[in-house]
This record gives sequence, structure tokens and C-alpha cells, in this order.
Amino acid sequence: MASVDATDIAGVFLITIEPFVDHRGDFSELYRREWIPEGREMVQANLSVSRAGVLRGLHYHREQADYWVLLSGVEFVGLYDLRRDAPTRGRKLQIRIDAGSELRGLYIPPGVAHGFFAETEIRLLYLVDRYFTGRDEHGIAWDDPEIGIEWPSDDPVLSERDRANPSLADVLRKDPP
Repeated sequence: MASVDATDIAGVFLITIEPFVDHRGDFSELYRREWIPEGREMVQANLSVSRAGVLRGLHYHREQADYWVLLSGVEFVGLYDLRRDAPTRGRKLQIRIDAGSELRGLYIPPGVAHGFFAETEIRLLYLVDRYFTGRDEHGIAWDDPEIGIEWPSDDPVLSERDRANPSLADVLRKDPP
């Protein structure tokens, strides 16, 4: 079983995954299509492994939804709603997830910028509802003060791509989602 909870951003759901436990160990359903209202079928699974201190993001997609399950470690997730017609446009959400205390799924619809900071080494399984082509990969500066996410580190390990992401103002002016 799982409990599905709405968050402060419309269309973002946090799923608490309840394992089936017996004398052999445990078994967990990580994803069911029926848990995500109005979601699409997931078509690709990916595994991201990050060292402690790594920040990935902020990324967003116009067409693709993500479903994340942290398999090991502790992550701090930052989200920001970019969608023009969403009732929560401009709202941020910060969530700390510890895979050692409970398994949780996080559904992120298209148009919601997302990133995570690895507080420890992490293994993140994520499903997507579009095949990766690179055409729907966009970014915003992780530390943009207009977004205001309070990351656990001011000096994370970043990719060159994430270091060069534009400001929120530039994204909204040039290419609004």
C-alpha cells in the first residue's frame, strides 16, 4: 500500500511507500500508475548516483513528467512552479527525504522546476513519461534569489551545465514555460 499526498504545488504528489514485511525481509511497490491523478504512462527508468555535496538542478521540462524514488541516502529537494496557468505558479517547495527512514515517491509534472542536493551519497531511481532526446531539457540557476530555495549548501558540486543555467527572470522573459 501507499499513501498519496498532495503538496503545496498543484500536481506534485508525495507518495509514502509502505513495504510488505515478513521474516524474509520486505517487498515494496515503488510505483503504480493509479497513484498519480491525470498522470501519463511512464516509459523510461533511470538511475542517478550522486556523491555527497552534489546539487543537480534546477531543471524543468515542458512535456515530461518525472517520478522519483530515493533508494538510498538523504536528499534535499527543491521545486518551483513555472506553469503559466497553475494556481501555484511562482510557489516553491522544499522537501528533505531520507531513504533510511521510509521510501517515498515524488511525482513532478511538466513545468515544475526541480533539483536535489545530495546530503549523503544517494541512489535516485526516476521514471519519466517521455523518452530522453535532450530536446526537452531546460534549466534555471539553482541559487536564483527570486526562487528562494534554501539549499543546505552555498557551495555545492555542480555540473558545468547547472553552473551556467540562466536566471528565472531571463527564462520568463525569453522562453516562458
